[in-house]
Amino acid sequence: MVRRTVLYLLAGVSIVLVPLLAAGQDSGTRNPVHRSRSNYLPPRAFPPRPPAREPTRIDPPLSINPGNSSGLSRLVSAAGIIFSGTVTRVEPRSRANAQTVSTVAITFHVENALRGSTSGRELTIYEWAGVWSSGQRYRVGERVFVFLYPRSKLGLTSSVAGPIGRFAVDTRGTMALSPQHVSLLRRHPVLGGKSRVSLSDFALAVREAHEEE
Repeated sequence: MVRRTVLYLLAGVSIVLVPLLAAGQDSGTRNPVHRSRSNYLPPRAFPPRPPAREPTRIDPPLSINPGNSSGLSRLVSAAGIIFSGTVTRVEPRSRANAQTVSTVAITFHVENALRGSTSGRELTIYEWAGVWSSGQRYRVGERVFVFLYPRSKLGLTSSVAGPIGRFAVDTRGTMALSPQHVSLLRRHPVLGGKSRVSLSDFALAVREAHEEE
């Protein structure tokens, strides 16, 4: 009787201990993997290259030295492209990818080339869309005399000092000067004090300023 009771007790203990030991062993085999997974960090992804920075500067009015005989020479010195011509095409262009900027392509038929262009041929320039949005726009058929900055690394340009570097020409070949232009040219011996000048006189004055550089 006693022997049978002992056997029953041993059987009961084994029933309780075997699952616990098995669970403990299984837990011991899984924990290292679980810990290694919890400590695992994926490789750091390199941040994407930042997009090309769009120009944010709208050029201030050209600084004129009162002691200078003519502000025209400063305008000529700052320009990389100078010509008179007619706008033949305007094409807004959205950015191609994150590394480019939105631009506007403006094509001119060049009539009188003084720097960086060729008379009688078409010239296409690219302006940052922000300059266009600020109000410095061209329209097809418009005739202008323009002073443009040298092209940037992105191939962009715009008129020198904004509206200062752009003159409207009417169908008779006459240029109506804005108050800013009148101030710019006030000390010029030929153009000073005039609100309207002929395109030929203005082009001659620009050539002379160019030769004096």
